Amino acid sequence: MGYIKWALMITCWVFVAAFFHYTLPQHDVARITDTYEKRIDFGENSLFWASADTGNATTTANRDVFFIQTRLNTEEVMVYRNEDTGWGWPPYFKFDTTNLQAEASDLRSVAETPQWVVIKHYGWRNEFMSIFPNAVSLRAVDSPDVRIIPWLNIVIQLLFVAFVWAIWVRWRRFREARIDPVLEDAGDSIANTSDGVKQWFGSWRK
Repeated sequence: MGYIKWALMITCWVFVAAFFHYTLPQHDVARITDTYEKRIDFGENSLFWASADTGNATTTANRDVFFIQTRLNTEEVMVYRNEDTGWGWPPYFKFDTTNLQAEASDLRSVAETPQWVVIKHYGWRNEFMSIFPNAVSLRAVDSPDVRIIPWLNIVIQLLFVAFVWAIWVRWRRFREARIDPVLEDAGDSIANTSDGVKQWFGSWRK
């Protein structure tokens, strides 16, 4: 039972970590190389795409999606999708997809004269499943060595840890006050019953 308990706890925390890693904002320093629009036919990876832009007709079959093609300051290539989140999840309340695409197009540059940009996004990039992170905002910077402190992520994670700690403390107090005494009484009753049964069998044998 101990191994099962630890396996369940580890699995639960892995899901929590994956949820936060996908949902919380991340920042990349990159050079925008191109912007384009592409018709996407949604399949098994439809869970990792946002809904249609706010105000447009929704369809589950396909739709046009904006993309921002970049090269990171680590020389790796990264492609972002550019979709509204609207009032849905994650709660970024992004409604300016078209404006963001125009800004990205205006900030395109070449390797000889790079214009570095900080791209705020959420999500993962997975080539095998054709999953792209969603760009939320971007801003131009003078150097690729800009320092970014994720204050929002730090605050949210601290609040989550405090919430889990408060729940655990209250559960522990409840268990010690209500559950443990009941289990102890039940154990004593079972022990007394067992002793009585043993005594009865002993007298019967005699």
